[in-house]
Amino acid sequence: MDKLDLQIVEMARDMLVTTLILAGPVMLVGLVVGVLISLFQALTSVQEQTMSQVPKMLAVLGATLLLLAPMLQVLRDYAERVLTQLQTFGLS
Repeated sequence: MDKLDLQIVEMARDMLVTTLILAGPVMLVGLVVGVLISLFQALTSVQEQTMSQVPKMLAVLGATLLLLAPMLQVLRDYAERVLTQLQTFGLS
């Protein structure tokens, strides 16, 4: 692999890591709330659909709003890294 191919692979890796950093915490909150609600439903034999959907939606919305500023900072840093690489590829 030449230098350009390695830079492309590095950018793709950086993109995937950034995606995991951005989506991971929100998805984890949804997972935890979903497991807790499912456990509660199994213990109480209450199988109401809105009881499983509404709390998960509210938890994900709350986590997104709470983490919005750090997520935007991570996204801005990633955009800076990508835009500085444009010179390497001759696109600027």
